[in-house]
Amino acid sequence: MRPVSNDKRTDIVAAKKRGESVEKIKKWLHVSDSTISRIWNTFKKTGAYTPKPYTGRKSHIPPEADQRIRALLAKKPDITLEALIEEQALPLTVSGLSRRLAKMDLSYKKRRFSPTGRTVPT
Repeated sequence: MRPVSNDKRTDIVAAKKRGESVEKIKKWLHVSDSTISRIWNTFKKTGAYTPKPYTGRKSHIPPEADQRIRALLAKKPDITLEALIEEQALPLTVSGLSRRLAKMDLSYKKRRFSPTGRTVPT
């Protein structure tokens, strides 16, 4: 969900300073009670009402693991994702590693199974 715009934040703080009720502000700006309370309480504590930066979820694997993955893929380009996870002892699923490789701008199409569903010998 996107943060409330700075214009609405300014309006909420100005309305609360004027003593307007939460119900009136809620109907006027189309925001929830909790949003108004959170912005007002932040303003009272810090004097600012700008949104906190969104940093996203932290990765479960360290950045230096990317270098090890790149090196292993350069050395063994035909390794499966399952084998890569096992060799590097990564705390990831196959789909998680696939997404990680995509973020590293690596196109990796090695599949363990053939399109017909029969297991390909490794």
